[in-house]
Amino acid sequence: MTSRDPEPETTTVPEVGPAAKPTRFLGRLASSLSDPVLRALVAATAVSRIGRGVFFAVTVLFFTQIIGLSAAQAAVVLAVSSGCGVLGSLLGGWMADRWSARRLAFAFEALGGLLLAAYAFAGDFVSALVLASASGFLDSMGHSARSAIIARGFAPERRVHARAVLRTVTNLSIAAGSGLGAVALALGTPEAYRIVIASGGLLCALGSLPLLRLTSAVDSPSRTALHEVRTETGSIDTDAASASRRDWSRRSPWRDPRYLLLTVLSAVFGMQFGVAEFGIPLWITEYTKAPEVVVSVLLIVNTALVVLFQVRASRGTHDVRVAGRVTMVAGWLMVAACLVYALAAGIPAWVAIVVLVIAMVAHTFAEILSQAGAWGLSFELADPVRAGAYQGVFGMGFSLGALASPIVVNATAITYGPAGWAMLAAIFLAAAVGIWAIARRAAASA
Repeated sequence: MTSRDPEPETTTVPEVGPAAKPTRFLGRLASSLSDPVLRALVAATAVSRIGRGVFFAVTVLFFTQIIGLSAAQAAVVLAVSSGCGVLGSLLGGWMADRWSARRLAFAFEALGGLLLAAYAFAGDFVSALVLASASGFLDSMGHSARSAIIARGFAPERRVHARAVLRTVTNLSIAAGSGLGAVALALGTPEAYRIVIASGGLLCALGSLPLLRLTSAVDSPSRTALHEVRTETGSIDTDAASASRRDWSRRSPWRDPRYLLLTVLSAVFGMQFGVAEFGIPLWITEYTKAPEVVVSVLLIVNTALVVLFQVRASRGTHDVRVAGRVTMVAGWLMVAACLVYALAAGIPAWVAIVVLVIAMVAHTFAEILSQAGAWGLSFELADPVRAGAYQGVFGMGFSLGALASPIVVNATAITYGPAGWAMLAAIFLAAAVGIWAIARRAAASA
């Protein structure tokens, strides 16, 4: 992929673990920000993800307990929102190959945050559906534009590291946001939910401002300039320009079956985010004796582990062999998580809490490793000329996974209980095996 020359390396990838000192960890994280592109992205992420953390903690329960939607209606709202995100991912990637990705990302994320704040005024199924659909559309467009920025703004061996740093910051911010969400969960009043949601949306909008610091180096070269091949006299060689346009078309991700299959399988495994966001809150409230506030506790456990281990787990996953192996490990961890979640049903509250925390730990490491593998494969198996389009298609896959996950989780774990969790485990394992096979074949052909 085209990218600007990276600045000289002055840091190493942080090595963090249980015994790492917090000050040392934070110091190494801060030293990674010598790159101005990463620094601007981190600043934007730090603010906006606090707002997102609020929504991760309270959205499903806001729909079901404050607005009064049924579990099926909440699933429809989230599914339609994700469906709009599919179109948003494609359109955002397409636009990022033609116009300024940094300006597009700013506009999409500012508007998306304002729409999230408007959730506070939702009062029925229709209003929730409209707001969720519009915000999902803009969020996916912004995500594709950001992915194009990362693809062009860093050298190949630095892209996954940049993604890992951003995910670390994301989860630190989500932890803070989940604390705000816990206030609404603890108070349980409609007013508390609405005030917290409005605050979270405004933070998401404010988080778009640092994106304006990015320079044109992260934008795509003009498509017209790519196609204008000039002769020695300065005139345009029309035959060469026509060939360039045909080459541009041939480089479409829709003509790359390997990448499309990777996108589909990654979308299936990406449903594990839906398990955490949609399935776990409903599982806790409908099947277990654990208190509702455990939803925020589990989210904090998740974010803390991602902060500690995401950068380290992502090391080397720009190598497709490594990316395939870590994805396979993630598949087995997700199997374990699903089976342990199932054990929380019907047992005493304190035992259920312990079981849920153990399951979340396995789930989180599956998330960490699967994300590391997905980042490496999505960048390394893409055509560098069409960075925005490829990242848009891959983002579309995650939107499809998000679209399907509430429906799939509701139709399996929430409907059939432990047997449904076993079904989910089989789905995740099959997806991981497929991704591992693609990575292995890609490495062999390389």
